[in-house]
Amino acid sequence: MGLISFTNKGIYCKQGDFYIDPWRPVDYAVTTHGHSDHVKAGNAHYLCHTLTKPILHRRIGEDLKIETLDYGQSITRNGVRISFHPAGHIIGSAQIRLEYKGEICVVSGDYKTEYDGISTPFEPVKCHTFVTESTFGLPVYKWQPQEIVMAEILRWARENISKGKSTVLVAYSLGKAQRLLNALAGAHPVYVHSSIANLNDALRQAGVTIPEATRISPETTKDMLQQGIMIVPPVMRTSRWIKTLISPVTGVCSGWMQVRSHRRWQSADAGFALSDHADWPGLLSAIRETGAETVYVTHGFTAAFSRFLNESGIYSEEVRTQYGAEEDEDAITTETPS
Repeated sequence: MGLISFTNKGIYCKQGDFYIDPWRPVDYAVTTHGHSDHVKAGNAHYLCHTLTKPILHRRIGEDLKIETLDYGQSITRNGVRISFHPAGHIIGSAQIRLEYKGEICVVSGDYKTEYDGISTPFEPVKCHTFVTESTFGLPVYKWQPQEIVMAEILRWARENISKGKSTVLVAYSLGKAQRLLNALAGAHPVYVHSSIANLNDALRQAGVTIPEATRISPETTKDMLQQGIMIVPPVMRTSRWIKTLISPVTGVCSGWMQVRSHRRWQSADAGFALSDHADWPGLLSAIRETGAETVYVTHGFTAAFSRFLNESGIYSEEVRTQYGAEEDEDAITTETPS
């Protein structure tokens, strides 16, 4: 019998009697990271990485029952040893390693293999069974190095400012926003939506070093914003507020921007292929380094990616889950950013 099964509540470990990233309320939830498609309200107990705890408190509530582990630390539950290992996806993201009677299974959650300068770098974990995402599991998705993408963003922003335009970068409040801020701070004044500022504050209180940025408020003038770079969540992309700025231009930061048609679909002025997920080469290298005999493929291009693995000699099955719809629930839905 394997260590995990896939149920209508989520990924279940019967031997340990717990779920990993369940999408329905359970008694004991082991959490890979703080994005809304991987962690839900209503669980009786949560186990997560130390730096995910402030995210859960911020996003779900202060009265949660949360246990934490640092990377490399472990606990044993009903004979199953549970340990956390860096996933490189966002701050606090973890791969969950399960060990029971010599069998090892790793549930990776979301991951990326390129170091982003702010999240703990991805580390491959040897195992018999590996659960992988496939968000960008097609050969067309191959990222440029981060420094090249950030340099492109900075050149675009400087050109906008020189022409008297207002520069708006669209990025998730948790993940890409901190990554952008870490890479761009110091070049120009940076202004952030309140949802981003709130998460930054929570992470700083937990000991994470994040460059300071100005929270956009009613006191922030349009002239001030015109001289800097704004970072706002996707919900603000088509807001009336952006249209009130001085000659606004928007740049969407997403792996989907690798394909030009997505930029047209999003009606963006610019698109930057910046992703917190592994690209095609990253997925393949991560899987090979695990040495896994069985690979379960979840959310993304599951059929195509699983078929490729099987044709490459790695036994694979595609699995249906409710992951993949990363809602930016911290972002308010009103027409103003404050």
